[in-house]
Amino acid sequence: MKTKNMHILFSKVECHICACGGVHVRYRQHLIGLGEKNVHHRFCSIHINLIGHLKTLSPHHRHRDVMGGAGNISLRPHCLCCRWYCGFWWCCNAEDDHLAWYPFRSSKSTFSAEESESATGKGSTDSRTSIMATETTSSCTGSNLLQPISEIINLPLDQVNFVVCQLFALLTALWFRLYLHPSKASPFIRHVVATLLGFYLALFCFGWYALHFLVQSGLTYSIMVFAGLEHMHKLCFIVALGYLSFCQITRVYVFDYGMYSADFTGPMMVITQKITSLAFEIHDGLARKEEQLTPSQRCLAVRKMPSLLEYLSYNCNFMGILAGPTCSYNDYTAFIEGTAYQPRHLEANGTENGKHKHTEPSPKNNVISKLCTCAISLAVFLSVSKIFPVERSIDDKFMASTPFILQVLYLYLSMLATRPKYYFIWTLSDAINNAAGFGFNGYNKDGTPRWDLISNLRILDIEFATSFKMFLDNWNIQTALWLKRVCYERCPINPTAATFLLSAMWHGVYPGYYLTFLTGIGMTMAARTLRHNIKPYFLGSTTHKSVYDVITWAGTQVAICYTVVPFVLLAVGPSLKFYRSWYYCIHIACLLLVLALPVKPWHLRAKEEQPQENSLQGGLTGDHNSHSITDNNCNQKHKAT
Repeated sequence: MKTKNMHILFSKVECHICACGGVHVRYRQHLIGLGEKNVHHRFCSIHINLIGHLKTLSPHHRHRDVMGGAGNISLRPHCLCCRWYCGFWWCCNAEDDHLAWYPFRSSKSTFSAEESESATGKGSTDSRTSIMATETTSSCTGSNLLQPISEIINLPLDQVNFVVCQLFALLTALWFRLYLHPSKASPFIRHVVATLLGFYLALFCFGWYALHFLVQSGLTYSIMVFAGLEHMHKLCFIVALGYLSFCQITRVYVFDYGMYSADFTGPMMVITQKITSLAFEIHDGLARKEEQLTPSQRCLAVRKMPSLLEYLSYNCNFMGILAGPTCSYNDYTAFIEGTAYQPRHLEANGTENGKHKHTEPSPKNNVISKLCTCAISLAVFLSVSKIFPVERSIDDKFMASTPFILQVLYLYLSMLATRPKYYFIWTLSDAINNAAGFGFNGYNKDGTPRWDLISNLRILDIEFATSFKMFLDNWNIQTALWLKRVCYERCPINPTAATFLLSAMWHGVYPGYYLTFLTGIGMTMAARTLRHNIKPYFLGSTTHKSVYDVITWAGTQVAICYTVVPFVLLAVGPSLKFYRSWYYCIHIACLLLVLALPVKPWHLRAKEEQPQENSLQGGLTGDHNSHSITDNNCNQKHKAT
């Protein structure tokens, strides 16, 4: 008996995350564990519908780790045929060599006996097709000490470990600022404590996989010390990014394709940024002439090779080991040595910024404000993300029964519900650094301290962005600065495309990342061309400007959502399915805009002979409007000297 549909009979099971009654497997970014409960499955065929076409899987495809006996199951969340995640998981009945694929079901925890009998033609007592699942735990390579808490609050252990470690880091940061203040402890002691605490948190969260941090740092430091200064930065870039890619490939394709977990490659992404940034900064400071450097590069240049302790402290300190953000080496050493509060900036009128301040500013108010933002972001994400899953956008019934305008609205809401997760992680990390005294960025005009030196986002500017560039300038700011300094400013050929390609490689090996950033290249070119040609016609009055802002806000939000769908879905099949449902309309529109409109309209060509005082390109797109915090400060410091 062979049919195309698979039917499953579950015992009573509850989802460990949202009690949705779904089957307990790891599905996309919804990490679930089987726990201690048994799940019974019934299947009637090895014929399945896989990405729109029928396939028959022969017994030799059975997973090599399946044990013999009375029907054990092995779960693996990727397709053995196409190697891409396709929304199916598979089990093998070792008793009769049947291989079955099951679509993930989360709408109900049980199927009726009548439904299962109609599918199989047999009663539920047929023991030959009833198989028992082996117990599986959530993907966590770190400590199991908090397992009881994980079970009580129904959250995966790796996520519990991450949040608890970040809260511990927050409390430790307060202690670090008060009791290991630069006036009470030497830079050596501060480096040692920050490094040891960082390694402890890494071991707690990732177990012995944290040794990869040492291996990557050790390899690149050896290159810095023993390789010549002329090519040291290039070798460090290749080795650091290559080692990161190697770890991402093995994690994804060998261990847990399609699973979400707080894996060790996340911190390695930030360490890679720091390693490559420092390598270029050392090269700028020791191997290049002053006149060859831009003002930003001159400010960030490192004039002395750091010691091994300083290098490890910069890469693996407890404040940023788990979630970053990255920062410049000079800013970090100024924080450790206690010189970050010295007035070094200039106001527009030429007076020193903050000279009237004589006491060290307190980060208390900023930390409290950011922790409140974290709480709100986490509450919004946990409540809203379940209501608007992105996967529904590619559901056949949804696409067939929903008008296109409502599909657009749903896409916006689903992506809006996804962002608070990043708001929570990055804002909490920023609060930890501020609590330790790191992140001071001078004073505002009213004399209040600014603690946004290494902030990674500006939420209001993101949500109300009126251009593609404005969104990118305020999202993952430190990564954008890294891409700009390491790639965009230094790449001689097509820096925009090279920057997007580097960003995709850095994020990982899922094909959805490459689809997103390749789409982003065309989106950036089209947005720049459209803005330069259209915006001047709306600047005549306040009303026209308001209309322009509303239209561009809506267009920007739709364009961003359209672009990042593959980033969320990860796989090629679902991503192309989404784009096909939209008839690739925005891709086509971008292509037409780039071909039809001039790159330099008349009002820009008239000014092209004017001298360009600002040599720093805005964001990743080359616009003159830069929101770079650190680069602006570097320019101010350069003028001060």
